[in-house]
Amino acid sequence: MSSKILVGGAGGFIGGHLVAKLLEQGFDVRAVDVKPFDRWYQVHPDAESRVGDLSLLDVAFESARGVDEIYNLACDMGGMGFIENNKALCMLSVLVNTHLLMAARDHEVQRFFYSSSACVYAADKQTNPDIVPLSEADAYPAMPEDGYGWEKLFSERMCRHFSEDYGLVTRVARYHNVYGPYGTYDGGREKAPAAISRKVANAVITGDPKIEIWGDGEQSRSFMYIDDCVKGTQMIMGSDITEPINLGSDELVTINGLVDLVEDIAGTTVEREYNLSAPQGVRGRNSDNTLILEKLGWEPSISLRDGMSETYKWIYGQLLEQRS
Repeated sequence: MSSKILVGGAGGFIGGHLVAKLLEQGFDVRAVDVKPFDRWYQVHPDAESRVGDLSLLDVAFESARGVDEIYNLACDMGGMGFIENNKALCMLSVLVNTHLLMAARDHEVQRFFYSSSACVYAADKQTNPDIVPLSEADAYPAMPEDGYGWEKLFSERMCRHFSEDYGLVTRVARYHNVYGPYGTYDGGREKAPAAISRKVANAVITGDPKIEIWGDGEQSRSFMYIDDCVKGTQMIMGSDITEPINLGSDELVTINGLVDLVEDIAGTTVEREYNLSAPQGVRGRNSDNTLILEKLGWEPSISLRDGMSETYKWIYGQLLEQRS
């Protein structure tokens, strides 16, 4: 086991869960995030936690000093409403990965993990809700999500070339819509599972059954629960997989189907108002897990119902707490 691990973006949703797991496993963890501590989703007293902007070269170098492995989860991102309206901000995350790669090279870090995204996949392969699952080769010829997807694809290439040119061991996972407790559920950066959970929970709490659905509700996605994400991330980091690989559930659902599920979990029925002018992203996206099954003999397996039950329960509790 490595003696010291740096988690960039540790104050975020996935980062907070990863730090918790690493500490549970006995690792010495340095947790770094640009947000002040009171905005971290989880602060772990057993970690060496720092507030720092990893897009700055000196901060990246100091943060990486003395560590054996780096997990880079740090970036400006959110749901479709955020990434469609903040393309330049999303692109600036390239500075974080570039500077951390340089720091990893110069400090002779043993392994480097980069969290990429299914947003790297070519848009013309995602025009139908009944989509054929996306395999790793579908990222090329390149036409990813504008802004956020281009940054992710470029940073994947940076990892590849640092491995080829400098011998740095890099691992890249393409995350597919991660969700779960202790994450964003309001404010504009939330993704569909959290947004729908919040809207349905509000309907239950207030007695007003009306909720807004972005688009016609027939756009489809797969959603991966956070526990599967953390497990898969560590498995990929420790593997010999040198190319970017999908990390996502292959349980496809429409947004309307997701609302149906949350209604059932909450024991309620809502009135859906469709906003056809709202950001919707691609029409359909699902993960082809052929490669991860071949390489690791494993794939994300937590069902959408089980994951959404935990997510809804947590968000409902947060909303009640806010009202008390």
